[in-house]
Amino acid sequence: MVPQEEPILPIYEEPVADPNAHRLWIQEALNLQLAEPDARTLGQRLYDTLRDGIQQGQLTSGSALPSSRQLASELGIGRNTVLGAVDRLIAEGFLVSRPGAGVFVADWQWGPRERLDVQAMSPVTLSRRGERLLDFTTPPSARHTAFAPGVPALDRFPRERWQRLLRRHQQRAPVDWFDYRNEGGVSALREALCDYLRLSRSVRCQPEQILITQGAQQGFELIARLLADVGDEVWLEEPGYGGAQACFASAGLALRPVAVDDEGLNVASLPAGTPSPRLIYVTPSHQYPSGTTLSLSRRTALLALARRHGAWIIEDDYDSEFRYTSAPIASLQGLMDNAPVIYVGTFSKVLYPGLRLGYLVLPPSLVAAFQRVNARLHREGQYVTQSALADFIDEGHFSRHVARMRKCYRHRQAALRRALAPAVARGLELSSGHAGMHLVAYLASHELEREILRRGKEANLRLSPLSGYYLRAPGQPGLVLGYAGATEAEIAHGGRWLSDTWLALA
Repeated sequence: MVPQEEPILPIYEEPVADPNAHRLWIQEALNLQLAEPDARTLGQRLYDTLRDGIQQGQLTSGSALPSSRQLASELGIGRNTVLGAVDRLIAEGFLVSRPGAGVFVADWQWGPRERLDVQAMSPVTLSRRGERLLDFTTPPSARHTAFAPGVPALDRFPRERWQRLLRRHQQRAPVDWFDYRNEGGVSALREALCDYLRLSRSVRCQPEQILITQGAQQGFELIARLLADVGDEVWLEEPGYGGAQACFASAGLALRPVAVDDEGLNVASLPAGTPSPRLIYVTPSHQYPSGTTLSLSRRTALLALARRHGAWIIEDDYDSEFRYTSAPIASLQGLMDNAPVIYVGTFSKVLYPGLRLGYLVLPPSLVAAFQRVNARLHREGQYVTQSALADFIDEGHFSRHVARMRKCYRHRQAALRRALAPAVARGLELSSGHAGMHLVAYLASHELEREILRRGKEANLRLSPLSGYYLRAPGQPGLVLGYAGATEAEIAHGGRWLSDTWLALA
């Protein structure tokens, strides 16, 4: 007499009323899934449905699956499709195959009261550093390009020419570009950047002093990690750029807001006894967001102060190409030899944010350390893109694009001013707009700022409060109005709405 194999009970020993219930569930669930339009392949949909059924308890441990032939026949799909999904689930441990017996659901380790229940899970607890970082972010909101700060004219970027350059360098890419590297970036791009920065920004540098990064934020992170310890002071402009504030806060630095006036950063406003800084962050050519330019007397005084305290100045030159009434302002870094300045640049504003390329111009004494740590923490890459960008600069496409965008942004700013003219005639104050990609509208009260923001949200407009750029509450009320990334029609529509709303509330 052949001994009977003991039935495999569910892991929780919960009796199943109908031993064929799981087969009915499989057939119904799979037929339902496969009947709906879906971009996934049949095999992926079959795999997902079976796995979800196991994880959610519809298929209990020990349940036998129909044979691959039976499943294929019932579902009207190929047997190989079924075998592929089942083999994958066996390899991942969700199913087990018993020769001569069939395929069964494996023992699943969640108890009957321990199934994954999002609502029953413990609240997520972030680190203190994580909680602090959230203070520098805003929840996702409706995005209307008329007022989004820092967004360039993506519709005007020469995409076809850029794609041709990318294809050219992809086809020519040497095999060593596929390896780990520690050179600071593609040499052709560093050379092209060096020539450009010397000519247009009076930066004093050699190609080997340039480190290519994945945007300015990565540059700030490297500076904070390599040049400051937790608790060290970093002086920042008030109001100032939230990205830099967030980066230095996440590094555990003590943020010291320094007031900005008509001449830029005013270190004389700090009270006596203020601790010495380790880092000083500035946007001297076009202060963000106020738009002021750091005066020459304050530039020289800031350089002297940094040397006196052994501090490093971080010069963020984020959009200096876009000046409308004069040539670009010479860099702070280029004012003297061996200046204690790290120059930070990005292509996010002048080309497009998705490019994810920026750079640091480092003093020679820091180059080796920054290259090694950057390669260790972030790895180097994007060599095809970097090489294409080098040609984009060398072949004159970059300078022509900048010239076109300068003209485009001047027109778009004018469109915004026309749309806001009725409110300006009644007292709405706007920033000068001599440079950059946004205007600041100054408001009389925080109550007015909050009400305009509330109405803007209802109108599906993204409005950035000026008070949000301050580290110290309450900050000056106002709105930072981006215009570079919108068409003139979009600007006119958003501007008329803002003008009418201000007139109704002021």
